[in-house]
Amino acid sequence: MELEKTNNMNTLYEFYNVLLTNKQKGYLSLYYGDDYSLGEIAEEFAISRQAVYDNIKRTEKILMDYEQKLKLAQNYSLRNKKLDELANYAEEKYPADRTLQSLINNLEELDDKDE
Repeated sequence: MELEKTNNMNTLYEFYNVLLTNKQKGYLSLYYGDDYSLGEIAEEFAISRQAVYDNIKRTEKILMDYEQKLKLAQNYSLRNKKLDELANYAEEKYPADRTLQSLINNLEELDDKDE
């Protein structure tokens, strides 16, 4: 469960970090990205452990609210799943169709450019 939450928060952070304050980015990046403890983050920023905890919880809620409204991560995941299905189907049914393969590759590259 904890690993799933960490992966989810990291995904949401990737999509919405530009909407966060520098402080929120710093706390979440250290906590979820670098696996710092609350105490280590508190020491790094010279604040209380409780202040770090409160900020992280608020920021988690903000990220989940963004996703609930905008659904960027959900749509990205769904789009990748459908693109994989299309690529597999094209490879199975039309392996010699280089134009189709090229079009699928172009679609895959669109998301790669955004990363």
